[in-house]
Amino acid sequence: MTHDKKKVLMIGLDPKVVDYSHLPVKLDEATLRAGLAADEKRLRDLGYDAGWLLIDRGETAEAVVSAALEEEKAFDCVLIGAGIRTVPPMFLLFEKLVNLVHEKAPHAKICFNTVPEDTAVSVQRWV
Repeated sequence: MTHDKKKVLMIGLDPKVVDYSHLPVKLDEATLRAGLAADEKRLRDLGYDAGWLLIDRGETAEAVVSAALEEEKAFDCVLIGAGIRTVPPMFLLFEKLVNLVHEKAPHAKICFNTVPEDTAVSVQRWV
């Protein structure tokens, strides 16, 4: 039955490269790692084939995302996390990633979470 699972790629900043001083909420690396793991588990428990792709702040991010999208052609949904989307210094990376997903996975739905706790809801809006 694994072939029936919707495949979800979640793209987020690796917690070790996050600048926690720019975040609107109090967060640290351990808490963020736990939140990411909980998000992935929640989606898997709901029946999705979901996994995080954790990237750097732009040094290799585009190449890493491009390779992941080329390796697996069948993503049903790609989520780009709030740490990339809502932190002003990450805006240009966010823009590049949206265009990369659009180019490499044109049939995938694109969604965005607002906090780690609503990742599953964000994916469920589309797949």
